[in-house]
Amino acid sequence: MPIRQTVADFLAAGPLPDEDQSVEAIQRSQDLLECIQGPVTDEEAAALLAGFGPDDCYGLAWTLLHLIETAPRAQTAEYPADSDNPWVQLLRRRVENARAHGL
Repeated sequence: MPIRQTVADFLAAGPLPDEDQSVEAIQRSQDLLECIQGPVTDEEAAALLAGFGPDDCYGLAWTLLHLIETAPRAQTAEYPADSDNPWVQLLRRRVENARAHGL
């Protein structure tokens, strides 16, 4: 299934900026992220992993994480184990916790 244009536009802008970036850069990322309507497809969720930046970008990383979790198989997804991004690691832990509790 192809990735929707709103997801492609967000990804084309690069990962979320860190909190030291300009207000304009952060606002642009927020605007692009807010254009993506959930639920996302599993393919879109996998692609959106590249959207995480180095910090929480004033809460936008949480918005992205929750958007990724709208994918049909989000609770059983195999997120990259070798990622050094803390947000991808958090997604992995959330899946592991769900499995451990039979969810």
